[in-house]
Amino acid sequence: MDTAAVHKHLLGERREWVRAALDCADAVASGWNGDRTPDRATVVPVYRETLDRSGALADAPAVLRECVRAAGERLSADPVAAPPYVVVTSEGVLLRATLDDRLLVRVRVFRLSTDARGPVYERVNETPETAVAVTLG
Repeated sequence: MDTAAVHKHLLGERREWVRAALDCADAVASGWNGDRTPDRATVVPVYRETLDRSGALADAPAVLRECVRAAGERLSADPVAAPPYVVVTSEGVLLRATLDDRLLVRVRVFRLSTDARGPVYERVNETPETAVAVTLG
């Protein structure tokens, strides 16, 4: 499976979709009190809602289909904008396709770490090049 072709597709033809996911993360982080937040409720559900309002969530199944095609594979079912195909996580957007291997496409926009007070979320990966990861799992 050609993960490099998937990566190239996301940074080329689908760059605006990736950029929209980054812009949505910026909007979410702008609502925090500072550059970090310990409150998951101000990250994951707000990010999902922001992606939905922007249209990026609705576009995600088409992006996944294109990624599978770019990898030289075919899906056995049409993906939808919900698990298991499209998941909004504490790190960002995850697109999944189970083929011979599982294709995992991530747009990582948040990092979950721990400080003295406990878990904290931070906005990370400001560019499509740093945010996009394509792996097999």
